Amino acid sequence: MFKRSLGKAFLRVAGWKMEGERPREARYVIIAAPHTSNWDMPFMLAMAFVYDIPVRWMGKHTLFEGPFGAFFRLMGGMPIVRHRAGGVVEQMVEHFENEPSLVLMVPAEGTRSHVDYWKSGFYHIARGADVPVCLSYLDFGKKVGGIGPMIRLSGDIRADMDKIRAFYEGKEGFCPENVGEIRLREEDVEQYVEDGAEAPDVVDRLAGNL
Repeated sequence: MFKRSLGKAFLRVAGWKMEGERPREARYVIIAAPHTSNWDMPFMLAMAFVYDIPVRWMGKHTLFEGPFGAFFRLMGGMPIVRHRAGGVVEQMVEHFENEPSLVLMVPAEGTRSHVDYWKSGFYHIARGADVPVCLSYLDFGKKVGGIGPMIRLSGDIRADMDKIRAFYEGKEGFCPENVGEIRLREEDVEQYVEDGAEAPDVVDRLAGNL
């Protein structure tokens, strides 16, 4: 109750409005875009408080070994071991398999700076765990944010990303110049393969960075 009141007060003072309803699903991956500033976090937390969504987030395992480890866990942190076999995706898929209720926030852009590609972790986690992806957003131009549609990924990366691109089109970040392409590197790999892989070195380079 306190968190919800705090979130409402923050958004009211900032002059923001919320749209959308809390998802009914108990298990899903949630992404938020565009991510261009440190201001994104307090706004997203405020909205999570209002929606009463128990968002979980990933952090390097060493972050949870210090004196603040218990606090980070209390705030929804989930330790990950990056060098473990299978990587982060497999670890998160295991969490989904073992927990009846889990809402995982994944930073699709991975950074506040302009990027040419989104990180594809959210896609592979959702597909591996067979859970939907919830599209949440912040539009600083209109001072509106909230929850958008739930998407059940099909495995057709380009078709799935077309839906995501259509939803986020026109939504303005705090620093508009930092808004990058809504595109996964895998899409370019698919395109080169469809074109006959005339430049195999390019395909290998792209695939090596997935």
